[in-house]
Amino acid sequence: MLVLYPDIKPYQEHRIDVQSPHNLYVEESGNPDGIPVLFLHGGPGAGTEAYHRRFFDPEKYRIVLFDQRGCGKSTPHGCLEHNTTQALVEDIETIRDKLGVNSWLLFGGSWGSTLALVYAQTHPDRVRGLIVRGIFLSRQKDLDWFYKEGGCSRIFPDYWIDLVKPVRENMRHDLIAAYDKLLSSDNELQRMAAAKAWSGWEGRCATLRPNPNVIDHFTSPHTALSLTLIEVHYFKHKSFLEDNQILRNMERIKHIPGIIVHGRYDVICPLDNALDLHHEWTNSELHIIRDAGHSASEPGIVDALVKATNEFAHKLGDSA
Repeated sequence: MLVLYPDIKPYQEHRIDVQSPHNLYVEESGNPDGIPVLFLHGGPGAGTEAYHRRFFDPEKYRIVLFDQRGCGKSTPHGCLEHNTTQALVEDIETIRDKLGVNSWLLFGGSWGSTLALVYAQTHPDRVRGLIVRGIFLSRQKDLDWFYKEGGCSRIFPDYWIDLVKPVRENMRHDLIAAYDKLLSSDNELQRMAAAKAWSGWEGRCATLRPNPNVIDHFTSPHTALSLTLIEVHYFKHKSFLEDNQILRNMERIKHIPGIIVHGRYDVICPLDNALDLHHEWTNSELHIIRDAGHSASEPGIVDALVKATNEFAHKLGDSA
């Protein structure tokens, strides 16, 4: 079974001004002359982590990571102004232009898969291939599954109790609206408690087996606040997408090669997301990981993703 490449540091860090008031953190690592690959993190609002550089052979890839608007090292932290899917797509184009990249491989998981697919459908001539994991198509039924009683709540009813605890009973039928209201509170302690409850639900459901490191990351104050603020903002607006938009637009990119990796026991983004995408994507491979949930850090997911990046390094290196 393959594991992550050894830890590396960025050789270049950038601060890029985009639409005011946003300033993006962007970093490059690996080989400056290698195959350009863009890592798209999840959430929205989770930010990048150091281990995200390690899915790629540093001798073969020019590895680009960035924190999307309002999270990670990008500023202002938790900012919702001008924070939309379409804005993130244009940010990616700004980064590509600033770094002098003609076209690149996209690598995204969870919300990162959503953003990768929307960007590719908007700028297909800039995409050489896609590796997408834990597919989130951001349909209404996908949001309902995770945030309405009767879906994931039946698998983790104990965790669900903690998610709904901050919400008044008469608001629990619409948790996204309820949390939107909680997060607008002037009471900072109430806001942070809500943020930790929301992000804790996601962190606890992310892995097949409990993983304290994943939960700690999700519930750390910096990540919890941006993740909750930005996710609620996006989900309140249906991710700024039409329902089923991604599948309807797959014709635009069905010729682009792609590898889909999805855990069989992914309860955040159930497997039907990946199956539906694969069905519409002629040039894709689907790898269902039999002993994994949603998180990119699970051993079976890591193995499949590293194999995918190695495969693309061979393909794209030969065509360079």
